[in-house]
Amino acid sequence: MNVELAVRRATENDAERLAEIYNWYIEHTSITFETEAVSVGELRQRIVKTLAGHDWLVGEFQKRIVGYAYFGPFRSRAAYIRTVESTVYVSQESKGKGFGKKLYSVLIDSASERGFREVIGVIALPNPVSIAMHARLGFREAGILRSVGYKFGAYHDVALWQRSLPPTLSAP
Repeated sequence: MNVELAVRRATENDAERLAEIYNWYIEHTSITFETEAVSVGELRQRIVKTLAGHDWLVGEFQKRIVGYAYFGPFRSRAAYIRTVESTVYVSQESKGKGFGKKLYSVLIDSASERGFREVIGVIALPNPVSIAMHARLGFREAGILRSVGYKFGAYHDVALWQRSLPPTLSAP
């Protein structure tokens, strides 16, 4: 599907709309393991922190934010410096229109341009839509962590999906 989605870097001013999108997932799904709604102030801080060394994008359709994607550190140890963990969320009214795939594609390009080598998608299961999108974007399943998240009275597995990016000339 050809999606007319404008993608730009997030700003602190986007925090209110992004909190609205994300809090729906917190309150209604086990896709995120956060259990309490995130305040606009907290999301604003997360945006600023992420943009300090990584990237956070928003997608706009008809001048309204319909989703966001970002990548940040995978783990804190120095050896993971070229590996990032990625995330994408789309508003409920915008699902099924290709916005998530478009946002994620631009995010992957950003990671590659910044010299990152590996992108890790962490997917709470079950989530067939996310699994299909990761597969379409060239990710491969790297493993499953069994019963590691507890939400809504049940334990959930987490799948790790990985995509390798072209190596850069200057590896650390």
